[in-house]
Amino acid sequence: MKSARLPSVGAVLILAVVLAWTLFPILWQALTSVKPDTDLVQLPPLLPLHPTLDHYEALFQQHPFSRVLLNSFAVAVFTTLAALTLGMLAAFPLARLPIRGKTLVLGLVLGCSMFPAIVTVGPLFIIIRALGLRDTWWALLISHTTFALPLTIWVLTNFLRELPEDLYRAARVDGCSPWQAFVRILLPLCRPGLTAAGILAFLFSWTEFLYAFTFTATEASRTVPVAIALFPGLHEIRWGEIAAASIVVTLPVLALVLLFHRHIVSGLTAGAVKG
Repeated sequence: MKSARLPSVGAVLILAVVLAWTLFPILWQALTSVKPDTDLVQLPPLLPLHPTLDHYEALFQQHPFSRVLLNSFAVAVFTTLAALTLGMLAAFPLARLPIRGKTLVLGLVLGCSMFPAIVTVGPLFIIIRALGLRDTWWALLISHTTFALPLTIWVLTNFLRELPEDLYRAARVDGCSPWQAFVRILLPLCRPGLTAAGILAFLFSWTEFLYAFTFTATEASRTVPVAIALFPGLHEIRWGEIAAASIVVTLPVLALVLLFHRHIVSGLTAGAVKG
């Protein structure tokens, strides 16, 4: 009886350690965001005795944070839509149509996602500046979609391969063209895969820093990660406002994960793992 219960106790302890390690930074930021300025410099750090929302008020009153939140949200949403649209159109022929060299194409697609961002930021900057797109949403949309697309294609291709092939064949026998079979039969069944790929694309765009820092110059297109990086002043670091901003930015991501966690798990396991 004891030996049977030992593995479960060990698993619980390991899970508790992992959760504590993962959640502690978030909890610390949450506590820092409600500490008065006088408590932020105390050593050792203490729990806030008089919590305040001053840092959250300063975040939106003294900084154009509403604008950068809008920029981040708009760029992330449009990047997700573009990546899913283009990725699904590429994944369908790779998964179902008789195309030669599909394995090679998928390998090249996956290889593109392995390029370090720092290697490509220079050429992309020259192209975007030549097109007159610097400091616009288009600059971020193009760059983010370019690097979210390979993973999207990979996930969706493997997910489509896991769907029963008889569905596609039956649709073709009933007179559907490949496009009709894709739109009417396969696409409605791809919700878990689309959700998983969409969440990954959204998170990439929401948290991306290097391209956003390089291709933007003003609040007209600046995103949240860049705005937070520019918070430190000339003579002081505003830890309270940085902590408040990090909490505000984390909430949409947390809401998405909690809302779609089942689709994310099923989409990744059915597509990417078995593929």
